[in-house]
Amino acid sequence: MLHFDSDSVTLTMSVTNNFFKSASAEEWTKVLELYNQVLKLKASKIQKPGGSKNLLDLDKWFQTDLSQAIQERKERYITHEELAKLMKWKLSRGKFRPRLTEMVQTNSSDLVEKSSRQAFKKLPNVGAAIKELIVLKAVGPATASAVLAAGAPEHAPFMADESMLAIPGQSPLAYTEAAYKRYNAEVQDCVKRLKKEDPSGEWTPHKVELALWTHYMACKLDPSLLASKTGPSKKRKSTGDGEGETPKKK
Repeated sequence: MLHFDSDSVTLTMSVTNNFFKSASAEEWTKVLELYNQVLKLKASKIQKPGGSKNLLDLDKWFQTDLSQAIQERKERYITHEELAKLMKWKLSRGKFRPRLTEMVQTNSSDLVEKSSRQAFKKLPNVGAAIKELIVLKAVGPATASAVLAAGAPEHAPFMADESMLAIPGQSPLAYTEAAYKRYNAEVQDCVKRLKKEDPSGEWTPHKVELALWTHYMACKLDPSLLASKTGPSKKRKSTGDGEGETPKKK
């Protein structure tokens, strides 16, 4: 797991907060294109044997295979096996809490499928969907948001630490329903303004979350990656309210 001092975190937040507030849709698109490159850079820092490949494999599964599997079902839901694997993805990409992988396994298959079916039926009410999922053991708002982001990227962003810190006013972090509601509202507003500026961009809450994660992590690990992406581009006009492929979502 990566560790950074408080000065580094403060600087990264400042730079990424500015990106969130003032970057153009063109800049957002360019940053999103860096996702896989930045993920590989993060993975290269993992010291645990096999940890780098594990993260890359799990992320590919989450962003493509799981997303496609859930969305192709007549009624969207997640299986017990998928939820357990999603937890491994979440912990490998963020803070490692091994006990959660054990706890999530104690949920029954029937309850996982029943709760997730109900959650997806509640959309586009993301708050109501979150409530249906957090009845499961080891599943809080953050893990619940990952389920929704995988199966309904058009409605929900994943509650990633880095994505939250990239938005002004989200620090200190809290993993509560109220905190997710505030974070989701900011992301949804961002989606609206990006769609207005770039109608063909097919922006979703999950794409915005991925771009924010990418920008934040690039600032931490190799700021030079952002130089050609967010430097000379034209800035977004105020609305008065206030290398590699990117992961594909259906």
